[in-house]
Amino acid sequence: MTSLWTIALLAGLATYLIRLSVIALASRMELPIWLLRVLRFVPMAALTAIIVPEVAYRDGALALGPGNPRLLAALVATLVAWKTRNALWTIGLGMVALWLFSALLG
Repeated sequence: MTSLWTIALLAGLATYLIRLSVIALASRMELPIWLLRVLRFVPMAALTAIIVPEVAYRDGALALGPGNPRLLAALVATLVAWKTRNALWTIGLGMVALWLFSALLG
């Protein structure tokens, strides 16, 4: 068990140092404007890469039809986000939609 904790602590330390080095280097140099523009899209791209497979696949197969409750709930959440620009409403109504569609569609 001790080795597991050692590995976890070392992995956390390594992750911290890697991120710290990027922050420390970036603060000492001026980044080109084109790079700053590109970096604005990184969080959106990362979040999309995490969410789309969870929404688009069901039981290991691509499910883009109306029988996919996750896809329908994601569409509801997208509409709520677009209309309200409010994260709490988006999450709340998206979860309610997921529960309802899951209950209706199984």
